[in-house]
Amino acid sequence: MSKAALSNPIFHDADKAREWLEARLWKDGPICPKCGTVDEATLMQGASHRPGLYQCNACRQPFTVTVGTLYERSKIPLNKWLAATHLMMASKKGMSALEIGRLLGISKKSAWFLCHRIRESLRPTSLTPMGGEGKFVEADETYIGGKETNKHRSKRNSKNIGGMGKEPVFALVERKGQVRSQHVPGVSAKTLRPILVAQVDAKTFLMTDDAGQYRHMHKDFAHQTVNHGAGEYVRGEAHTNTIENYFSILKRGITGTFHHVSQQHLKRYLAEFDYRYNEREALGVGDVERFEKSIPGIVGKRLTYRRINGQTAA
Repeated sequence: MSKAALSNPIFHDADKAREWLEARLWKDGPICPKCGTVDEATLMQGASHRPGLYQCNACRQPFTVTVGTLYERSKIPLNKWLAATHLMMASKKGMSALEIGRLLGISKKSAWFLCHRIRESLRPTSLTPMGGEGKFVEADETYIGGKETNKHRSKRNSKNIGGMGKEPVFALVERKGQVRSQHVPGVSAKTLRPILVAQVDAKTFLMTDDAGQYRHMHKDFAHQTVNHGAGEYVRGEAHTNTIENYFSILKRGITGTFHHVSQQHLKRYLAEFDYRYNEREALGVGDVERFEKSIPGIVGKRLTYRRINGQTAA
């Protein structure tokens, strides 16, 4: 993040941060999170009222711009939320909670929770098919995690794939377009084919390696493969170089920045890396625009510590 970005008042002043957020979430005036009424609210200006408190003229309920968002009821100042988001959006390989905590002057536990909330805001709420006529989508899988033998005996999990403690990740990337990755239970055709059929337009040119799980994909797509085992990596338009490039960014970030990612939270880290890739410099999106485009995702995604750290996590 540049010095110019760091000097922005919204990262240092909670009131400036609130005004900035209101301007982006309430472009047509205050929106009541209870009844949905737009621009029919009164700003409460009494000495006992906190800054930015409105009362809806329709349902009479009080609210602020953070109600119904990931920031609701947070004790962390809003300016630090925005600063943390900008730091994460401007770091190609991510930034650890420990580093963000040091920079913002908050505890490691608070920073960890803050980062996971931000990652949750980056997860898409709906998925439209990728590709289309004349477009190319590459599909591949990888494994995230370390060697099981490096763990203490009490921490080893014999159920992990191959006994290696790695979690399978399946990804789709449209050339010169976006990526979509997900944590999957396995990489068999039974698991991957339904994902491909549901998430890739049938008119798409599908590119994969020659692994067995893709053997029958020609029934659903114009499918081409490359034989990595025989040293073949490019044959005309057939290659998986784009998706492998994305995996290299993902793995360098996981290994170099976070070191360890739990099975429970892997989906949120994938959402973070997917978002930065999808809003990258090559597509004309700079750090500031990437940060601003991430903000609307906070709406409607209330996430408590119990949900983020327990079995009921979304």
